[in-house]
Amino acid sequence: MLTISSVTRATHPHPVSCHDAATACSPPAEAAAAPPSTARLAFFHAALYLLALAQGFHNPCSEAFGADQFAPPSDPGARASRSSYFNWYHFFNSCGYAISNSALSYVEDSVSWTLGFAACLVMTAVYLPVFLLGTGTYRAEQPVHGGGSTLARLAESSSLAARAWTARAFGRKDAICTERLLAKEEVEHGKGLFVKLLPIWLTSIVFAAVVSQQSTLFTKQGSTMDRRVGGIVVPAAALNCVVSFTMITLVPVYDRAVVPLARRFTGHPAGVTTLQRVGAGMATSCLAMVVAALVEARRLRAASDASLVDRPGATVPMGVWWLVPQYLLVGLAKVFGDIGLDEFFYDQAPDGLRSVGLAVSLSVLGVGNYVSGVLVSVIDTATRSGGESWFSDDLNRAHLDYFYWILAAFAALEVVVFVYIAKRYIYKNKGEP
Repeated sequence: MLTISSVTRATHPHPVSCHDAATACSPPAEAAAAPPSTARLAFFHAALYLLALAQGFHNPCSEAFGADQFAPPSDPGARASRSSYFNWYHFFNSCGYAISNSALSYVEDSVSWTLGFAACLVMTAVYLPVFLLGTGTYRAEQPVHGGGSTLARLAESSSLAARAWTARAFGRKDAICTERLLAKEEVEHGKGLFVKLLPIWLTSIVFAAVVSQQSTLFTKQGSTMDRRVGGIVVPAAALNCVVSFTMITLVPVYDRAVVPLARRFTGHPAGVTTLQRVGAGMATSCLAMVVAALVEARRLRAASDASLVDRPGATVPMGVWWLVPQYLLVGLAKVFGDIGLDEFFYDQAPDGLRSVGLAVSLSVLGVGNYVSGVLVSVIDTATRSGGESWFSDDLNRAHLDYFYWILAAFAALEVVVFVYIAKRYIYKNKGEP
């Protein structure tokens, strides 16, 4: 559908000019096309929603399906292999993201959107038959029988867990009775998924909000800077490939060097526990925001020194490579945090709901994006009423550095709360210390 929507109108980009600090790295104004019709917009947005729906089905199920190919969780020898699997799953995902953020971004920005979408269509048509060829060799987890539907038992036990929590919170007389019911094995599944895991999920939202800046505000920063590399102007969106290349580089190092070294000291099959890994990712994301704030303050000074404060279309005389450290730190944070969260929620979810556990993990990223958007809207409204918005259309008059400092403060607070909760978390009998 995206390919069709791009064919229905001219999508060959006009040449981009970026010759000096006074010229924006963008197409000329006369290149602007007529606005699309309502029908075309509806068709395009339908394609985007279908893509989001496909990702919702594919991402948690494919990752859980791959982890299910290893021995059952009760086998201690499979723990190290399964932990390594999550590393390599994200490694190959990062390879795909790197291609899309570099090669495809350049094709779509400089050649044709249609060609870029068509390339994705061809690759999808190729890998689906390849995946189906292995159908006879895959290890399929059998559904859990007995006791009714897994989802029905989950809903019932979650309701009971909520009743127990309110009974304790408000000192009701039936609290002891409800606690006894919760002690039964058949309701431990729901309690483990929704009550025990909820604090970990909640304390991961700020981490997700920080990581989401790589494809939003970081890209906006890059669009104002000098992006020339030789005779090529690097698309601002292509900067996201720095995160992917960071993961491609560091995941093998972590899996083949850091984990065996850590295992010698801790005795843990994965080197460190999943929550320790997530905590390291959160701390790194906090550092990424500190660096981003300092770099943005430097960019604003460069714009002021070049008298570009009131020239939003001008290119700031500052190389885009100044943004590389914050992208690198976000990539490192994802190596620890993203992969750690996926492994944690898969490992701690009920045996019949592992794909749901991964869906819960991935939902952190979606909620983090929404939280970031809400925070931007609130701050924008508050600062706009008092004068110049922190998110002014003219980034040279904005203050993204202040916003980054706020995120850094939230991230630091998140680390403190997360450590408190993680120390008291009891793992689900999987050999975790």
